[in-house]
Amino acid sequence: MTAQTFVTPHPAHRIDPTGSDIQGEAAVLAEHGPAARVLLPGDIPAWAVTSQDLACRLLARKDALSKDARQHWPAYIRGEIPADWPLRIWVDVVNALTAHDVDHKRLRRPLAAAFSARRVRALVPHVETITRQFLDSLGSAGPDTTIDLKKAFTWQLPLLVISRLFHVPDHLHVAFRDASGALFATNLPPAEATAARHRINDLITDLIRYKRALPGEDLTTDLIAARDAGELSEQELQDAFLLVIGAGHETTVNALGHGVVNLTAHPDQLALALQGHIPWERVVEETLRFEAPVATVLARFAVRTIHDEPSGLTFEQGDVIVMNYAAAGRDVTIHGDTAGLFDITRASAHRHLAFGFGAHMCVGAELARIEARIALQALFTRFPHLSLAVDPGQLRPLASFISNGHEELPVRLGAPAR
Repeated sequence: MTAQTFVTPHPAHRIDPTGSDIQGEAAVLAEHGPAARVLLPGDIPAWAVTSQDLACRLLARKDALSKDARQHWPAYIRGEIPADWPLRIWVDVVNALTAHDVDHKRLRRPLAAAFSARRVRALVPHVETITRQFLDSLGSAGPDTTIDLKKAFTWQLPLLVISRLFHVPDHLHVAFRDASGALFATNLPPAEATAARHRINDLITDLIRYKRALPGEDLTTDLIAARDAGELSEQELQDAFLLVIGAGHETTVNALGHGVVNLTAHPDQLALALQGHIPWERVVEETLRFEAPVATVLARFAVRTIHDEPSGLTFEQGDVIVMNYAAAGRDVTIHGDTAGLFDITRASAHRHLAFGFGAHMCVGAELARIEARIALQALFTRFPHLSLAVDPGQLRPLASFISNGHEELPVRLGAPAR
C-alpha cells in the first residue's frame, strides 16, 4: 500500500486501536494544536481534529469535505487500501453516513422521516413503559447485590427502542444485540472484523425477508418500500439498517453508561438533579459533552485543498480527516479551565459535538436525548443510593477508539426510594 507522507513538526501519533484511554489520547492530540497528524490502524495517515471551532468550520464546508471514499479518497480509489483493513466497514458502506452531496440528501431523507418529531414523540410512552419494566425487574436484586447494569438495563433499553422503530421480531433481538457491538471494535484481527460484518449483514437480510412478508407501520417497511420504488439500491437498503441499528443503538448505550458513572461519582450533583434544581436535560447535555459517546468519527476526505485561516492549517486534497469529538467536548476555548471536570451546572453544557454538526448531524439525536433523560431520571429516582461496585478507574473501556463506553457496569442498587 502506498502511503501519503507528512511534513509536520510533530511525528504522527499512532492511534491506539484498543481505545484503552480515550480521554488521555484526546488530551495528547489536543496538545499538538487544533488538529494533529495521526496514523490510523493499518498505518493510514490522517488528521485528527480536536478543536471544536475547527471541527465546526470544516463540517460546515460540505462543498470541500466529503465522506464518500469512492469519490474522494485517492488511496481507496486506486485500490491501495487492503481488502482486510479492519476499518473498511466505515468507508465501504453506502448509506447516509458515507454519502456526499445529492446522494447524501437522498439516503438521509427516509431516515429523517423516520425520526420526525411526530414519530419521536410517539415513542416517548414506549420508552417510559419499558424503562419502568426494567426498573421493576432490577428491584428483585438485593440492595447490596452487585449487578451488571449494562447487561440488565443500559444496553437493553436502547435496543428495544430501535427494535420498536424497526419492528424487529422477538426472535432476532438477542442476535442483533450480540452482533452490533462487534461493529465498533477496532482491535479485531482482519478475519474477525470481516466475520462481524457478515454476521450483521445476514441478520439484516433475515429482517428484510421477514418484513417483506409482514409489513407494518415501521421504518423497516418504509425502507423496503423506498427500495421497491427504485429510490434505494439493495446495498443502500442493507446499509441503512446497519447505520441505524449500529450507530443509533451504540450512542445511547454509551451515554447512559457515562451518565451513571459520573452521577454516582458526584453525589452532590446528583442531589441537585433529584431535587429539581438542575433539569435532567442539562444532566444529559453535560454527560454528552464530558464523554462523547462516539469518541472519533471516521472518516472525511478533503475534496480540494482547504486553507483554514484561523488555525493556519492546510488540508491537502485527498487528506483523510477524522473528528475527535472526545477532545472537542473538553475544548478549553469553549468550556474554560474546568473543561476536564463533570459539572451539570455548566452553562455551556449544550455546546458539544456528540451528535455531529452540519449536514451529517445525527438524525436520531433527539430520540437519544429523550431516552437518556427518561432512563437516568427514572433510574436514580427509583434507586437514589445506587453506587458503582468498583472504583471508576477499574471499569474496562470498550476495545474501540470509535465507541466510547464500558464493557460492563457493575453497580449496587442500594435501598430503593420509598
